[in-house]
Amino acid sequence: MKRCHIILLFLLTIISQVTAQELALVREGDRFGYIDKQGNYAIEPQFKKAKSFSDGLASAQKDDLWGYIDASGKWVIEPQYKKAKYFNSGIALVNKDDQWQYIQKSGTVLEVPEAEKYYDFEDGAAIFKKLDKVGLLGADGKLLVEPSYNVIKKIRNGHAKVSKGVYWGMINTKGEVVIPAEYEELGNTFHPSGVDAKKNGQFGIVRNGTFYPIDGADKVWSFYEDAPLTYARKDKKIGFVDGTGKWVIPPTYDKARAFSQGLAPVAQGKQWGYIDEKGTPVISATYRDAEVFSKNGLAPVKDKKWGFIDTTGKLVIPMEYDITAGLAFLAGKEQKGFQNGLVRVKSKKGWAFLKEDGTVLGNKWYANVEPFVVIN
Repeated sequence: MKRCHIILLFLLTIISQVTAQELALVREGDRFGYIDKQGNYAIEPQFKKAKSFSDGLASAQKDDLWGYIDASGKWVIEPQYKKAKYFNSGIALVNKDDQWQYIQKSGTVLEVPEAEKYYDFEDGAAIFKKLDKVGLLGADGKLLVEPSYNVIKKIRNGHAKVSKGVYWGMINTKGEVVIPAEYEELGNTFHPSGVDAKKNGQFGIVRNGTFYPIDGADKVWSFYEDAPLTYARKDKKIGFVDGTGKWVIPPTYDKARAFSQGLAPVAQGKQWGYIDEKGTPVISATYRDAEVFSKNGLAPVKDKKWGFIDTTGKLVIPMEYDITAGLAFLAGKEQKGFQNGLVRVKSKKGWAFLKEDGTVLGNKWYANVEPFVVIN
């Protein structure tokens, strides 16, 4: 029986990978459409305005009103809204007749308690404001957390930074306290390696309920993805610390960015290079700027323009582009490198996606492009 379950799970995974569809919003001329990962139009440019897909649907405009389409371009919710935001957790915030309300994917209005202001859903919850206090609203329209906090920041990775009085803490979307509200400063993003914080005038890391001060630090940044180290500043120099606040790489750099794929961009003076997690230089500091490595082992580096190197420092895509994160709202953070095999770049020809071999997806440039999104 156990073997049957394993086989079934394997088959479902394969089916999911085969059937998963990714679409990107593009603008050609004055109209918006959507392309697939082969560079072909899945939905021809026809919308005056449109947004990227989220939660399987995308908001688009017709005759100055917004509705929602599916991956075939069919109207699932007819245009009827003055404004229409992204779906998340099966709920979207829309404005109709100058009134904000939540709707489900069927278009049905979700009944919720009256609030001072309405916020987008994320990870099954939305911030709920009543008078001068805030709580959390569930996707069923009922309160998960009664309004009892002064501030709840944007929900990230299933957690939200909160304040009671002048101190900060963190809760999850069930309302459970993950970090007590006892810190003067606190990072916005929960990470299993720890959260950057300040307590009793000292900067450090909160991990598993314990605060670990960082010797001499006057600033510390959040952990990035699955990196075991983050960067901090001491005496105007930057180094790297672990989840217990210990300096693993001494603060000797003028600038730094996060570790990814075992390497981090660092600068002394105006030249950027890369070090490993022991602090050993791996790629010489010869660039005017450098970003973190993507999961495919490529990183953006800059001379006058941007190109891409591999983890050995070999230039695999020439430095002749501009790069940007676009909206990149789903990621919750800016991502200037490759995402799922493609990167968004700009040249005199316009905007396009580059493949890992440096060729242009579909050999076509657009007035604008936004990141690809998996259609659930």
